[in-house]
Amino acid sequence: MREYDLVVFDWDGTLMDSTAHIVNAIQQACRDLALPVPDREAASHVIGLRLAEAMQQFCPQDQASRLPELVDAFRRHYQAGLDRVTLFDAARDTLEAIRASGAFVAIATGSSRAGLDRALAAAGIKSLFDATRTVDECHSKPHPDMLLQLTDLFGVALDRTVMVGDTSHDLMMARNAGSHGVGISHGAHDSAELIRCEPRAIVHSLPELSSWLLPRLC
Repeated sequence: MREYDLVVFDWDGTLMDSTAHIVNAIQQACRDLALPVPDREAASHVIGLRLAEAMQQFCPQDQASRLPELVDAFRRHYQAGLDRVTLFDAARDTLEAIRASGAFVAIATGSSRAGLDRALAAAGIKSLFDATRTVDECHSKPHPDMLLQLTDLFGVALDRTVMVGDTSHDLMMARNAGSHGVGISHGAHDSAELIRCEPRAIVHSLPELSSWLLPRLC
């Protein structure tokens, strides 16, 4: 029997192989403002949060007024070279297989609406999603708002919804909503951090996700 009627994906680090690019943009923005430069672990930990909230972690309290400048610097570095960031292998095949099962497919991301729309257009996969939610319409993760809005939109029960993401923010959003979570370890947070969120499963690639998920959509 089908277990899930709605599959929700995070974007950066889950479908889009953008973690290294985002980490580099954070580090370069901090260098521009002569602020302490975070290591990869610290920079990757904030991926998935609302941008201002994420960048606030790297703006010392005595320089809080420079946060807008730091956000702007991140945006400049993020946009530079963005055309070289690609989908993970098998992303399109995975999405097409899920759609073929009859389940709804959606995105819940910490990206802005404009940023997600540009990325979807560049990747050519916008038509594979029934709906998307960003921090421009919802509270930031791990607040459950994105999942609450999506389940309400499709009339799907929260316990028949699964959230797929590469960060603890994604999995805690699922827990807070009363949905199921699946962690994928090829993005920002490692398996140990994902496991602490007690997801339904941990997978290490999109093909592995398909092997786990598709039998539960039949």
